[in-house]
Formats: sequence, structure tokens, C-alpha cells
Amino acid sequence: MANENIWYQIGVALRRILGLDKQGSKPQATLKPAPKPPTSTSRPTSTPGARPGKPSTPRSGGDYAESPGQFGAGATRDVAAGELTGAKLEYAPSMDGDPDPGEVVWTWVPYVENDGRGKDRPVLIIGRIDATTVFGCYVSSKYHRDFISIGAGAWDSQGRESFVSPERILRVTHDGMRREGATIPKDRFTAAVRGVLEYHGLR
Repeated sequence: MANENIWYQIGVALRRILGLDKQGSKPQATLKPAPKPPTSTSRPTSTPGARPGKPSTPRSGGDYAESPGQFGAGATRDVAAGELTGAKLEYAPSMDGDPDPGEVVWTWVPYVENDGRGKDRPVLIIGRIDATTVFGCYVSSKYHRDFISIGAGAWDSQGRESFVSPERILRVTHDGMRREGATIPKDRFTAAVRGVLEYHGLR
């Protein structure tokens, strides 16, 4: 009887050590809290179609918001016709990335009102002032009184006859040119220069 009591006490002690209840159930598993879903770090999304970089400049009365020749020391501007006196008005086209006499180039041309508005348009280069500056007259596909025909050329995508305005003499810098358009034949260049000089009484 004493032995049975000892074994009973040993059994109770083992149950306590093993964590068994009096009914012999298995120890309950410790419940762990459910893991929280990972918090995603949201990134700002860009507006569809927007591109990083400088904000776009609104257009102002012309084809290009910031065309070469529009601002600064290299801006295209009107000069007095008298500056043509003694200037080098010789046919010297060279498709080298710079404006040269005999070429039609694209640059910003201010409106005659000189109020800050203007338009990117073709200009016939008629002479050279110095190594980086030339004289020019703007080109139009519409004829007006006293305009001088230079024929059709690659500067007009529709192949229309073009005319030079002899009234305004423009100073164009190398930095102010947006792109070279094409050259015109020498006889048309000579006729255009002669017409500009005659218009201003310089011949």
C-alpha cells in the first residue's frame, strides 16, 4: 500500500512537471498574436503624362515658348538699314550649322510692335556683320507690296513660292539660330540683296 502511495505521488509530480491536468489532457499551446500585415510606404505618384524636369513655359504669341534668338544678348532684333552700308553682302552658303549668306535659317523674329511677342520663322541671310553675327530678312509665303520673290525651297514644307520682306533688316547671331533650312540659288540671292538695297535707297 505504501508503495502504491509513493508511485501515486511520483505520478502527480510528473504530471505537474509535464503540465498535465488531472484529467490527463495535453498542455495547451501558447497562442501567438497574429502577425500584423506589413505597412506599405506609399510613394507619391506623378500625374499621367507629366515628365520630371523644368516646368513648361507657356507659349506667348509664337511657335516656340523659348526659341533661340528670343532672349538675351543673342536675341534676334531689328537694325537700321544704314548698317548695311559697307557690309559684306556676298553669297557664301555653307551648311555647317551656322547661318551664312545665301541660306534660309529659322530663328525667332519679334513682331514689329516690339512688345515682347514674336514668332519662330524662316529668315534669308543676306550678309555678314562679324564672325558670329549676320544680317537677314524674314521670309513669308504671302506676297505683300515690295516683297521680293526667292522662289520655292525646302524651308517650306508645302513647296510654296516664298518672298523676302525688304523693310526689316534683322540681326541674327549664331546662337540665335534654331536650325539651317536650305540654300537658295546665287541668282535669287543676288536679286534679293539688290531689292533690299534699292528699297532703302542704298544703291
